[in-house]
Amino acid sequence: MICPTYHIPVLLRESVDGLLPTEDGIYVDVTFGGGGHSREIIRRLGKDGHLYSFDQDADAEANVPAGEGRLTFVRSNFRYLTNWMRYYGAVGKVDGILADLGVSSHHFDAEERGFSFRFDAPLDMRMNGRGGATAADVLNTCSEEELSKVLQVYGELKNARKMAAAIVRNRQRAPYGSIASLLEVIRPMLPREREKKEMAKVFQALRIEVNHEMDALEEMLKGAVKVLRPGGRLVVLTYHSLEDRMVKNFMKSGNIEGKVEQDFYGNRLVPMKTVGKMVVPDEREQAENPRSRSAKLRIAEKC
Repeated sequence: MICPTYHIPVLLRESVDGLLPTEDGIYVDVTFGGGGHSREIIRRLGKDGHLYSFDQDADAEANVPAGEGRLTFVRSNFRYLTNWMRYYGAVGKVDGILADLGVSSHHFDAEERGFSFRFDAPLDMRMNGRGGATAADVLNTCSEEELSKVLQVYGELKNARKMAAAIVRNRQRAPYGSIASLLEVIRPMLPREREKKEMAKVFQALRIEVNHEMDALEEMLKGAVKVLRPGGRLVVLTYHSLEDRMVKNFMKSGNIEGKVEQDFYGNRLVPMKTVGKMVVPDEREQAENPRSRSAKLRIAEKC
Protein backbone atom coordinates (compact mmCIF):
# COMPACT_ATOMS: atom_id res chain seq x y z
CA MET A 1 0.00 0.00 0.00
CA ILE A 2 1.33 3.47 -0.88
CA CYS A 3 1.83 5.58 2.24
CA PRO A 4 -0.56 8.55 2.09
CA THR A 5 1.41 10.60 4.65
CA TYR A 6 4.83 10.27 2.98
CA HIS A 7 4.14 13.05 0.50
CA ILE A 8 1.12 14.90 -0.91
CA PRO A 9 1.47 15.16 -4.72
CA VAL A 10 1.27 18.66 -6.16
CA LEU A 11 -0.99 19.46 -9.13
CA LEU A 12 -1.86 15.78 -9.37
CA ARG A 13 -4.67 15.99 -11.93
CA GLU A 14 -3.03 18.68 -14.03
CA SER A 15 0.35 16.95 -14.23
CA VAL A 16 -1.01 13.51 -15.09
CA ASP A 17 -3.48 15.02 -17.57
CA GLY A 18 -0.47 16.66 -19.20
CA LEU A 19 0.98 13.26 -20.06
CA LEU A 20 -2.07 12.49 -22.25
CA PRO A 21 -2.20 8.97 -20.76
CA THR A 22 -3.47 6.12 -22.91
CA GLU A 23 -4.39 2.66 -21.69
CA ASP A 24 -1.57 0.89 -23.52
CA GLY A 25 1.08 3.62 -23.19
CA ILE A 26 4.55 3.45 -21.67
CA TYR A 27 5.28 6.10 -19.04
CA VAL A 28 8.06 7.08 -16.66
CA ASP A 29 7.75 8.77 -13.28
CA VAL A 30 11.34 9.77 -12.52
CA THR A 31 10.50 10.93 -8.97
CA PHE A 32 8.42 8.20 -7.34
CA GLY A 33 8.60 9.44 -3.73
CA GLY A 34 5.35 8.57 -1.98
CA GLY A 35 3.91 7.19 -5.20
CA GLY A 36 1.05 9.67 -5.58
CA HIS A 37 1.66 10.55 -9.21
CA SER A 38 2.58 6.96 -10.08
CA ARG A 39 -0.61 5.65 -8.51
CA GLU A 40 -2.72 8.03 -10.62
CA ILE A 41 -0.89 7.06 -13.82
CA ILE A 42 -1.41 3.36 -13.07
CA ARG A 43 -5.11 4.02 -12.40
CA ARG A 44 -5.44 5.27 -15.97
CA LEU A 45 -3.46 2.45 -17.59
CA GLY A 46 -4.98 -0.62 -19.18
CA LYS A 47 -3.61 -4.13 -18.84
CA ASP A 48 -1.08 -3.54 -21.61
CA GLY A 49 0.20 -0.20 -20.30
CA HIS A 50 3.38 0.09 -18.22
CA LEU A 51 5.00 2.55 -15.85
CA TYR A 52 8.68 2.78 -14.87
CA SER A 53 9.17 4.66 -11.61
CA PHE A 54 12.56 5.95 -10.47
CA ASP A 55 13.79 6.87 -7.01
CA GLN A 56 17.25 6.63 -5.50
CA ASP A 57 15.94 6.79 -1.94
CA ALA A 58 15.49 3.44 -0.21
CA ASP A 59 12.65 4.93 1.88
CA ALA A 60 10.60 5.51 -1.28
CA GLU A 61 10.81 1.87 -2.30
CA ALA A 62 8.69 0.94 0.71
CA ASN A 63 5.78 2.74 -0.99
CA VAL A 64 5.78 0.55 -4.10
CA PRO A 65 2.43 -1.30 -4.34
CA ALA A 66 2.87 -5.05 -4.02
CA GLY A 67 1.78 -7.25 -6.90
CA GLU A 68 1.39 -4.43 -9.44
CA GLY A 69 2.68 -5.98 -12.66
CA ARG A 70 2.26 -2.79 -14.65
CA LEU A 71 4.90 -0.98 -12.56
CA THR A 72 8.66 -1.48 -12.61
CA PHE A 73 10.52 0.29 -9.81
CA VAL A 74 14.04 1.45 -10.62
CA ARG A 75 16.13 2.29 -7.58
CA SER A 76 18.36 4.84 -9.28
CA ASN A 77 18.98 8.54 -9.79
CA PHE A 78 16.96 9.85 -12.73
CA ARG A 79 20.15 11.10 -14.36
CA TYR A 80 20.54 7.52 -15.61
CA LEU A 81 17.16 7.56 -17.35
CA THR A 82 18.60 6.76 -20.80
CA ASN A 83 20.69 3.84 -19.53
CA TRP A 84 17.77 2.19 -17.77
CA MET A 85 15.32 2.70 -20.60
CA ARG A 86 17.88 1.20 -22.96
CA TYR A 87 18.14 -1.76 -20.57
CA TYR A 88 14.36 -2.23 -20.71
CA GLY A 89 14.23 -1.74 -24.48
CA ALA A 90 12.09 1.39 -24.24
CA VAL A 91 14.29 4.04 -25.87
CA GLY A 92 12.20 5.94 -28.41
CA LYS A 93 9.02 4.25 -27.21
CA VAL A 94 8.06 6.21 -24.09
CA ASP A 95 4.78 8.14 -24.31
CA GLY A 96 5.31 10.42 -21.34
CA ILE A 97 7.76 11.36 -18.59
CA LEU A 98 6.78 13.03 -15.32
CA ALA A 99 9.26 14.74 -12.99
CA ASP A 100 8.29 16.29 -9.65
CA LEU A 101 11.54 18.02 -8.69
CA GLY A 102 10.56 19.11 -5.21
CA VAL A 103 11.90 17.57 -2.02
CA SER A 104 9.25 15.35 -0.47
CA SER A 105 7.55 16.16 2.83
CA HIS A 106 9.01 12.93 4.15
CA HIS A 107 12.57 14.22 3.79
CA PHE A 108 11.82 17.38 5.71
CA ASP A 109 10.00 15.45 8.45
CA ALA A 110 12.60 12.68 8.84
CA GLU A 111 14.87 14.57 11.22
CA GLU A 112 17.70 12.03 11.01
CA ARG A 113 18.13 12.85 7.31
CA GLY A 114 19.28 16.39 8.08
CA PHE A 115 17.18 18.23 5.47
CA SER A 116 15.46 20.61 7.87
CA PHE A 117 16.76 23.22 10.31
CA ARG A 118 13.76 22.46 12.53
CA PHE A 119 15.72 19.62 14.12
CA ASP A 120 19.20 19.12 15.48
CA ALA A 121 20.46 16.13 13.54
CA PRO A 122 23.56 15.09 11.60
CA LEU A 123 24.29 17.30 8.57
CA ASP A 124 23.53 14.64 5.98
CA MET A 125 21.07 15.77 3.24
CA ARG A 126 21.83 12.88 0.89
CA MET A 127 18.88 11.67 -1.18
CA ASN A 128 20.76 8.43 -1.60
CA GLY A 129 21.87 7.55 1.91
CA ARG A 130 23.98 4.65 0.70
CA GLY A 131 27.00 6.72 -0.30
CA GLY A 132 28.51 10.02 -1.31
CA ALA A 133 29.55 13.17 0.51
CA THR A 134 27.26 14.61 3.18
CA ALA A 135 26.50 18.26 3.90
CA ALA A 136 29.01 18.05 6.76
CA ASP A 137 31.67 16.90 4.28
CA VAL A 138 30.93 19.88 2.04
CA LEU A 139 31.16 22.34 4.93
CA ASN A 140 34.36 20.81 6.28
CA THR A 141 36.30 20.38 3.05
CA CYS A 142 35.24 22.97 0.46
CA SER A 143 37.32 26.10 0.09
CA GLU A 144 35.93 29.50 1.00
CA GLU A 145 35.56 30.32 -2.69
CA GLU A 146 33.73 27.06 -3.41
CA LEU A 147 31.34 27.53 -0.48
CA SER A 148 30.68 31.12 -1.51
CA LYS A 149 29.74 29.96 -5.01
CA VAL A 150 27.43 27.23 -3.66
CA LEU A 151 25.61 29.67 -1.37
CA GLN A 152 25.38 32.41 -3.98
CA VAL A 153 24.38 30.31 -7.01
CA TYR A 154 22.22 27.63 -5.38
CA GLY A 155 20.89 29.66 -2.45
CA GLU A 156 20.84 33.09 -4.09
CA LEU A 157 22.15 34.55 -0.81
CA LYS A 158 23.35 38.15 -0.97
CA ASN A 159 25.85 37.69 1.87
CA ALA A 160 27.21 34.38 0.54
CA ARG A 161 30.84 35.50 0.62
CA LYS A 162 30.66 36.72 4.22
CA MET A 163 28.85 33.55 5.28
CA ALA A 164 31.38 31.28 3.56
CA ALA A 165 34.24 33.09 5.29
CA ALA A 166 32.60 32.59 8.68
CA ILE A 167 31.95 28.90 7.99
CA VAL A 168 35.58 28.27 7.03
CA ARG A 169 36.92 30.31 9.95
CA ASN A 170 34.82 28.46 12.52
CA ARG A 171 35.56 24.94 11.24
CA GLN A 172 39.19 25.46 12.26
CA ARG A 173 37.96 25.47 15.85
CA ALA A 174 35.73 22.41 15.47
CA PRO A 175 34.47 20.50 12.40
CA TYR A 176 30.79 20.66 11.50
CA GLY A 177 28.74 17.60 12.33
CA SER A 178 25.29 18.67 13.46
CA ILE A 179 22.71 21.15 12.24
CA ALA A 180 23.15 23.08 15.49
CA SER A 181 26.85 23.56 14.78
CA LEU A 182 26.00 25.23 11.46
CA LEU A 183 23.15 27.36 12.80
CA GLU A 184 25.39 28.68 15.57
CA VAL A 185 27.66 30.20 12.93
CA ILE A 186 25.17 31.51 10.36
CA ARG A 187 22.31 32.70 12.59
CA PRO A 188 24.06 35.96 13.67
CA MET A 189 24.38 36.91 9.97
CA LEU A 190 20.68 36.47 9.16
CA PRO A 191 18.12 39.31 9.39
CA ARG A 192 15.75 38.48 12.24
CA GLU A 193 12.65 39.27 10.17
CA ARG A 194 13.78 36.89 7.39
CA GLU A 195 15.69 34.37 9.46
CA LYS A 196 13.73 31.25 8.49
CA LYS A 197 13.61 32.14 4.79
CA GLU A 198 17.36 32.76 4.73
CA MET A 199 18.04 29.51 6.59
CA ALA A 200 15.91 27.69 4.03
CA LYS A 201 18.09 29.16 1.27
CA VAL A 202 21.26 27.94 3.01
CA PHE A 203 19.86 24.43 3.37
CA GLN A 204 18.60 24.45 -0.22
CA ALA A 205 22.07 25.39 -1.46
CA LEU A 206 23.77 22.64 0.53
CA ARG A 207 21.19 20.04 -0.54
CA ILE A 208 21.62 20.90 -4.20
CA GLU A 209 25.40 20.65 -3.89
CA VAL A 210 25.34 17.38 -1.94
CA ASN A 211 23.03 15.70 -4.43
CA HIS A 212 24.43 17.33 -7.60
CA GLU A 213 20.85 18.22 -8.46
CA MET A 214 21.50 20.62 -11.32
CA ASP A 215 23.82 18.21 -13.12
CA ALA A 216 21.35 15.36 -12.64
CA LEU A 217 18.47 17.48 -13.94
CA GLU A 218 20.37 18.46 -17.08
CA GLU A 219 21.22 14.81 -17.79
CA MET A 220 17.61 13.75 -17.24
CA LEU A 221 16.29 16.43 -19.61
CA LYS A 222 18.72 15.37 -22.33
CA GLY A 223 17.79 11.75 -21.72
CA ALA A 224 14.09 12.54 -21.99
CA VAL A 225 14.56 13.67 -25.60
CA LYS A 226 16.23 10.35 -26.42
CA VAL A 227 13.67 8.03 -24.81
CA LEU A 228 10.44 9.81 -25.78
CA ARG A 229 8.72 8.87 -29.00
CA PRO A 230 7.74 11.71 -31.39
CA GLY A 231 4.72 13.37 -29.80
CA GLY A 232 5.64 12.06 -26.35
CA ARG A 233 5.16 14.44 -23.43
CA LEU A 234 7.60 15.76 -20.80
CA VAL A 235 5.83 17.10 -17.70
CA VAL A 236 7.94 18.82 -15.04
CA LEU A 237 7.10 20.37 -11.67
CA THR A 238 9.69 22.87 -10.40
CA TYR A 239 9.97 24.64 -7.05
CA HIS A 240 12.79 27.18 -7.25
CA SER A 241 14.04 29.61 -9.86
CA LEU A 242 17.25 27.74 -10.75
CA GLU A 243 15.58 24.51 -11.82
CA ASP A 244 12.60 26.29 -13.36
CA ARG A 245 14.88 28.41 -15.54
CA MET A 246 16.74 25.31 -16.66
CA VAL A 247 13.54 23.43 -17.51
CA LYS A 248 12.00 26.43 -19.27
CA ASN A 249 15.11 26.98 -21.38
CA PHE A 250 15.42 23.32 -22.28
CA MET A 251 11.80 22.99 -23.36
CA LYS A 252 12.12 26.04 -25.62
CA SER A 253 15.57 25.45 -27.07
CA GLY A 254 16.81 21.95 -26.28
CA ASN A 255 19.60 23.21 -24.01
CA ILE A 256 19.77 24.74 -20.54
CA GLU A 257 21.27 27.99 -21.81
CA GLY A 258 18.15 28.72 -23.86
CA LYS A 259 20.07 29.33 -27.10
CA VAL A 260 18.03 28.24 -30.11
CA GLU A 261 20.09 26.89 -32.99
CA GLN A 262 19.05 27.36 -36.62
CA ASP A 263 19.86 25.59 -39.84
CA PHE A 264 21.17 27.23 -43.03
CA TYR A 265 17.65 28.38 -43.94
CA GLY A 266 16.90 29.89 -40.55
CA ASN A 267 14.65 27.06 -39.34
CA ARG A 268 14.70 26.54 -35.58
CA LEU A 269 16.42 23.30 -34.56
CA VAL A 270 14.58 22.38 -31.39
CA PRO A 271 13.81 18.83 -30.15
CA MET A 272 10.67 19.86 -28.23
CA LYS A 273 7.86 22.36 -28.30
CA THR A 274 6.10 23.77 -25.25
CA VAL A 275 2.47 22.86 -24.67
CA GLY A 276 0.13 25.43 -23.17
CA LYS A 277 1.07 27.92 -20.49
CA MET A 278 2.89 27.40 -17.24
CA VAL A 279 0.46 26.26 -14.51
CA VAL A 280 0.54 27.07 -10.78
CA PRO A 281 -1.62 25.62 -7.98
CA ASP A 282 -4.82 27.49 -7.17
CA GLU A 283 -5.42 29.16 -3.81
CA ARG A 284 -7.21 26.13 -2.41
CA GLU A 285 -4.35 23.75 -3.14
CA GLN A 286 -1.80 26.20 -1.78
CA ALA A 287 -3.79 26.47 1.45
CA GLU A 288 -4.16 22.71 1.80
CA ASN A 289 -0.60 21.88 0.77
CA PRO A 290 1.88 24.68 1.65
CA ARG A 291 4.65 22.87 -0.24
CA SER A 292 2.79 23.67 -3.48
CA ARG A 293 3.07 27.45 -3.11
CA SER A 294 6.23 27.76 -5.17
CA ALA A 295 5.35 25.04 -7.69
CA LYS A 296 5.29 25.61 -11.45
CA LEU A 297 4.14 23.04 -13.96
CA ARG A 298 5.58 23.05 -17.48
CA ILE A 299 4.77 20.68 -20.34
CA ALA A 300 6.57 20.03 -23.62
CA GLU A 301 6.13 17.60 -26.50
CA LYS A 302 8.87 15.94 -28.50
CA CYS A 303 8.93 17.11 -32.12
